[in-house]
Amino acid sequence: MRDFVKTKNTHDAILDATDKLLARYGYKKMTIDDLAREVGIGKGTIYLYFSSKEEIALTHVDRIIEHLKSRLWEIANSRYSPSNKIYQMLTDRVMYRFDSVQHYSLSINELFAQLRPKLLERRQRYFGEEASILAGVLAEGSAAAEFADNAENYAEMLVIATNSLLPYSLSTYELGSREEIYKKVTDLADLLLTGIRKR
Repeated sequence: MRDFVKTKNTHDAILDATDKLLARYGYKKMTIDDLAREVGIGKGTIYLYFSSKEEIALTHVDRIIEHLKSRLWEIANSRYSPSNKIYQMLTDRVMYRFDSVQHYSLSINELFAQLRPKLLERRQRYFGEEASILAGVLAEGSAAAEFADNAENYAEMLVIATNSLLPYSLSTYELGSREEIYKKVTDLADLLLTGIRKR
């Protein structure tokens, strides 16, 4: 059990260090030596957990999305009304990403330019998984006569609409302050909910 905890802690420590170094240097300039120094372990130890710098960076992004999906499931399983759930889920999917990368000076696309094809592939998967969680709540709302039918299509549209506020092609500086982003996403969530409510 102790070895598992140590392994998990080292794995997470490498990813935590990755976050710091990506913000400081960017992907291109970040090295495995830098990571080892930041964590306080030998370079070889990193290769016990990850096969490459690329794998480390992509796993770092995966971890952010896994935490977000956990939050979305938590909201989906709450006692709130479907409308309140969707509003909170749309807000959280934007704000969680913003908060996770707000200390980066570059956009995600610039930061991971060398990994773009693999990141785009993952991004499509992330969006599909998030849309699936939203679709479940939309179906719940449809069954309660709160939303119009067509949960899967609406879920995809909600993801596409809120993607415009994600820090992919713009840095968090270019997107604006946290308060500005929060205002935009809550206004957008209100507008989108108006469009899917049953008339």
